[in-house]
Amino acid sequence: MNAGRIIILIILMVLLAITWVFFIPGKYDVQALVERKGTEYWELSTGSRIGYYKVESTSGDASSPIIYLHGGPGGMIKDEIIEVLKPLSELGHDVYFYDQIGSGHSVRLDHIREYTVARHVADLKEIIEKINSEKVIIIGHSWGCLLAINFIQHHPEKVEKIILEGPGPVLPVNQTLMSEVPPDSLNLRKPERSNEEGNRKAYNLRMRLIQKWAYLFKSKLASDREVDDFFTVLNEELSKSTFCKSEQAKKYKGGSGYYSHIMTVRSFKEVEDKREKLGGIHIPVLILRGQCDNQKWGFAKEYLDLLPNSHLVIIENTGHDLATGNKDRYYELIEDFISPPARTKGYSRL
Repeated sequence: MNAGRIIILIILMVLLAITWVFFIPGKYDVQALVERKGTEYWELSTGSRIGYYKVESTSGDASSPIIYLHGGPGGMIKDEIIEVLKPLSELGHDVYFYDQIGSGHSVRLDHIREYTVARHVADLKEIIEKINSEKVIIIGHSWGCLLAINFIQHHPEKVEKIILEGPGPVLPVNQTLMSEVPPDSLNLRKPERSNEEGNRKAYNLRMRLIQKWAYLFKSKLASDREVDDFFTVLNEELSKSTFCKSEQAKKYKGGSGYYSHIMTVRSFKEVEDKREKLGGIHIPVLILRGQCDNQKWGFAKEYLDLLPNSHLVIIENTGHDLATGNKDRYYELIEDFISPPARTKGYSRL
C-alpha cells in the first residue's frame, strides 16, 4: 500500500471517528422514569414546571410544612426517601418532595445556561409562597444542603428549622477544607469506592465532548433523553461511593437530569460569598453525617463553624446515602429534632 492510500485511509478513519462522536447518539440500557402516582405540578413565574409529591398531615396539629431538597444537582426524589419520611405527616406536618428544575418529573429547560444556583433558589422561594405557610422546615440532602444554605442567606425568615444530611461545601467552595483531617474521636471511615472511580468508569469520549460543548457554548449537543440516560449509568457508578461497602448499592432508576447537574455545578463559582451572614442566623440546624460519608469532613465542619445554632450527629455504619443506610436511626434523629422540644442527646458542637 503506497503512502497516498495510507493517508486517505487515515483521513477516512478520522472522519468516521468524528462522525461517531458528533452525530451518532449514545444508547444506554437504563430503566426509564415512570410518573409516580399522585404527582402534581407547580407552574412557577420563573418559567419552571415542577413535579412534586405531597404527603398530607394525618394529625390535627398544625405544624410547619416540611420540604425535602434532593441531592445532585440534577438528582430526583426517590421512592425510598418518601417511604422513610412519610411518618412525619403523623406529627402534623405536610411533607413536600419536589424534583428540582431539569430533573425527575420537572421540565427540562431549552436554554441550559438557565440552570444556576440562583434559579434553584428562586424556584424554592416561590414554592414556599405557593405552600402558603409562614415558615417551613427544610431537609436537604448533599447538594440540597447547599441550596438550603443559599436560601437562608437571602430568606432566613421563611425557615423554622433545617436538617442537613451529608452536606457538600458552603458556596463558593473553600478548597482548603478538602484536606482537613477529622478528629479521631468521630471514628470516620472512607467508603470503599470513590467518585473519581465512578467517573472514570462511566464517562466516554462522546459524553466528554458533550460536557465540554455545554460549558463552552451553553447549548445542547445531544438530546436531554440521551444525556439523562447516560446520567443514570453515571449515577449507578457514583452511588457505589455512597455506601460503606460498594456492594450495598442498588440498581439506579432513570430520571435524573444531566444538563441541570453540570450547568448548576458550573454556576457554583458565580455564587457571591455571603458566609458572614450565617453567623447572624440562629435557625436550629441539625447536621447528619454517615460514618463513611464520601463528602470531605472539612465541608461538614464549616457548617458547624459558621452556624451558631448547629449540631452534629454521626450515624454509624452508614455512608452518604443515609435514607437507605441506617434508616431507622436516620428517621429517629429527624423526628426528635423537629418535635418540640428538640432533643439534643448525642449532638456535638466539637
